[in-house]
Amino acid sequence: MAALSLGATLHLCVAQQKTQQSAPKDQMFSGEVMAIDGSTLTATRTGSKVSRTFLITPETRFEGKPGVHSRVTIRYVATEEGDRAVRVIVRLPAAKK
Repeated sequence: MAALSLGATLHLCVAQQKTQQSAPKDQMFSGEVMAIDGSTLTATRTGSKVSRTFLITPETRFEGKPGVHSRVTIRYVATEEGDRAVRVIVRLPAAKK
């Protein structure tokens, strides 16, 4: 009986580890919007000129309304289809002194 209980517990632990390993990890990217349409958003990181394109889905959440040249921070997950935006946060421009 104890062996069955131990075996079941071990099986559950292994299953949990596999689930945690296979779940996509959120990542962040900040930059300036270069292009946006209904299905993608392309942003370029200032300074390094690294450009990334993110998929926009019905699950993507927006804080503010991004437009071309908006400064944004994008939380995304890497999927087989490409980088999928989870949340897009529009950064307000710095106040002029």
